[in-house]
Amino acid sequence: MTTAAKLPAISLQKRQEKRIQFGHPWVYSNEVVMDETAKKLPPGSVARVLAADGQLLGMAHFNPHTLIAARMLNKFIEPVDKDFWVKRLSQALAMRDRLFDKPYYRLVHAEADLCPGLIIDRYGDVVVMQANTAGMNASRDDLVAALDELIKPKTVLLRGDNPSRALEKLPEEVVLLKGNAPEGLDVFENGLTYCADISGGQKTGWFYDQRANRAMIAKLAKGRTMLDLYTHTGGFGLCAAKAGASSVLCVDRSEHSLALAKQAAAKQNLSQVSFEQEEVFEFCEKHGKSKRYDIVVADPPAFAKSKKDVGAASRGYRKLAKHCADMMEKGGFFFIASCSHAINRERFDEEVLRGVSDARRGARILARTGADMDHPTHPQLPESAYLKGILLHVD
Repeated sequence: MTTAAKLPAISLQKRQEKRIQFGHPWVYSNEVVMDETAKKLPPGSVARVLAADGQLLGMAHFNPHTLIAARMLNKFIEPVDKDFWVKRLSQALAMRDRLFDKPYYRLVHAEADLCPGLIIDRYGDVVVMQANTAGMNASRDDLVAALDELIKPKTVLLRGDNPSRALEKLPEEVVLLKGNAPEGLDVFENGLTYCADISGGQKTGWFYDQRANRAMIAKLAKGRTMLDLYTHTGGFGLCAAKAGASSVLCVDRSEHSLALAKQAAAKQNLSQVSFEQEEVFEFCEKHGKSKRYDIVVADPPAFAKSKKDVGAASRGYRKLAKHCADMMEKGGFFFIASCSHAINRERFDEEVLRGVSDARRGARILARTGADMDHPTHPQLPESAYLKGILLHVD
């Protein structure tokens, strides 16, 4: 058993312990006594976290070179080894297996699953991992061993090409940790088979977070026309077509993503789906009010990567909402989402509604949504509620 005396310690400045005692998972660098001992600790070290009076607050992954200096792992001391991760991952696994009938889900959602900086998406017997902190990157062999004990995946792929790894001084890399990475991969969701690219696609290849929102839109789709903007690999559009939409146009700038969407549509004989490769704002400017749709969905990538981008992002959401409202049939349904954690719910809703008003359209709010249940929210970390969606009925 690892004792407190065997772990290096970092101390907090005076009166900085309250947030951690209440369960917040992050310690910022300006809250730490950054003495020479702390500065010399290797990034990703497991360290004791002490209040200014010496009280033990728990243990954390520590990086002296980052704004978020410590990410809490536990309130008491124990070895951070394979067995530690077996316990953490088994807790996350048990919840997902209660929620979903098939093993296609986000298995670990970072801090909300008490695994700070770690994302694991499961595609049957294929697992894709993002280890976005130095501590999690150092634990990846133990994590693979824990996955082997719990679910015995054939493939474990590390998608370490997330730009956020640079903040932790980690290389951008894609590494096969176990097995062979399939060139194409089927994803089963809402009664459909989608196609994903786990090695070269965005993030881990698929976005499970919109699962429930796709099902919500599909229930409205029978006999209706639909425009799916930023379709990626066809998530919303194909689900609506399967539910009986009369026609669906999927628009995205990525030729590769559209190829995967077309492949999935052909597999399932969804002949009413068409595709257009174009930048979404250019598409909207070009088509304007020339054609109208019963349902419009816009699921863009993050417009705001950080707080400094909030102003430009807000204008972007407002402009996008106006374009979408311009293309709505009277009495149609409009769903738009933001995955920008830097944009809060109130700001996002305000900009969307202003955009609809700019189009001289009236609307009522039918639903405010977030990510599906395999993307839980940490109760002390509002940033983890990153996905925001709003469904409108447009006059």
